[in-house]
Amino acid sequence: MRTLSRDDVETGAALPPLRIELTPTTVIATALATMDYTPVHHDVQVARAQGSAGIFLNILTTMGLVQRYVTDWAGPEALVRCVNVRLGVPAYAGDTLTFGGTVTGRAGGEVTVEVRGAVSLGDHAIGTVRLTLPH
Repeated sequence: MRTLSRDDVETGAALPPLRIELTPTTVIATALATMDYTPVHHDVQVARAQGSAGIFLNILTTMGLVQRYVTDWAGPEALVRCVNVRLGVPAYAGDTLTFGGTVTGRAGGEVTVEVRGAVSLGDHAIGTVRLTLPH
């Protein structure tokens, strides 16, 4: 895979969408991979008893998926400098998480991408990723 250079990226450019099917296996496996053993991420009965519609993605997984979305677009030599995310509605197992993004700035050798991850209930994650691309 080719890494984008700074010259390849224009402010206002849209990133291609990424759709991720949130199977129960995905929700559970990613919670366990991040060592988050909180029952609402793997036990449907506990999640429902606590007022949730079901198991849902944990914060670390969401952060990782935001970063993955941008680095899959930018390429393997892109260096992530900062990730800021504001969480919205839960991303439940059985839903689809769809990411979209737009390049919002270029300054000092860095590129800023605004990212939005949405599920059927609305925005799950909104944020920015700042990264450095090679010359």
